[in-house]
Amino acid sequence: MSLTIKALSFGYRHFPLFEAIEATDIRRGEITAVVGPNGVGKSSLFRLIAGLLKPQAGSVALDDIDLSRLGNARRHETVFFLSQHVGMRAALSVFDVVLLARKSGRGGRASAADILRVEEVLDQLGIGMLSDRPVTDLSGGQQQLVGMAQALVRDPQILLLDEPTSALDLRRQLEVMELIQRVTESRGIVTLVALHDLGLASRFAKRFMLLGDGRIAADGPPHEVLSGDAIEAAYGVGIHVERVSTGTLMVDAYLRRP
Repeated sequence: MSLTIKALSFGYRHFPLFEAIEATDIRRGEITAVVGPNGVGKSSLFRLIAGLLKPQAGSVALDDIDLSRLGNARRHETVFFLSQHVGMRAALSVFDVVLLARKSGRGGRASAADILRVEEVLDQLGIGMLSDRPVTDLSGGQQQLVGMAQALVRDPQILLLDEPTSALDLRRQLEVMELIQRVTESRGIVTLVALHDLGLASRFAKRFMLLGDGRIAADGPPHEVLSGDAIEAAYGVGIHVERVSTGTLMVDAYLRRP
């Protein structure tokens, strides 16, 4: 059971972005890291999967079901896209914002189970103490954690996270990625995460998809993609990869001098 991207093409006006890209067997229960330099289309790919953009050709299917054939409500329940630009402006409390995400598209009053689930997710992310605070009073990192709570509380089948740790300190980055990993594995969902930190991505992802030149330039286990020529060509730097004593990969990038 997996996500499949088939012959997907898309471009903005006067700017083609993807040309018939393919990715098969993006598995449930595993984190897939979508990597590549700025401007290659990581966010756009997520928006295409979420149905926020319409492809010029091709399809995205979950367990052989074409997502474009799902009604808006069903697709809304199935896929959650968390943008890197959270930008919360509503003068609501953290609890209310996350509860609204939980109830989005479901209608009716919040049940005891809904309230319990919101409390559980806030505690898992270590922000339960912020429950009554207006989201507009929070720091950028705290707002990012609230955005993550909105994603997790929905219990989607496909979770698309665009730079979910960019505003977080080192400890929070590890805590959030560990939580994403636990939720992905325990709930058997498809999780795609766009990250610039290749070392962090390699620590948690089972698969790397490298975007570049309108295609998937490399696709495979982190150590294979990071050790290949495509990663250096995509970023325009030299990359040295070494497995350290903890078993994780250390990634060192350097500028090549003439």
